Amino acid sequence: MPQLDTSPWFITALSTVITLFIMMQLKISLHNFPQTPSIKLIKLTKSNNPWESKWTKIYSPLSLPQQ
Repeated sequence: MPQLDTSPWFITALSTVITLFIMMQLKISLHNFPQTPSIKLIKLTKSNNPWESKWTKIYSPLSLPQQ
């Protein structure tokens, strides 16, 4: 069975990583980012849920009357 020649693998992997790095840098450099980001004020509103206006009583098994 012939041996697999792995000598070009390093240069192939290295050139692939360098190419991907350059492509990502070019892709990122084409984006227009805002110069001064502004703070957006968020108005908090309280929602009225139907279960908030009612009292609920939770019975634990130990507080139930013993029979």
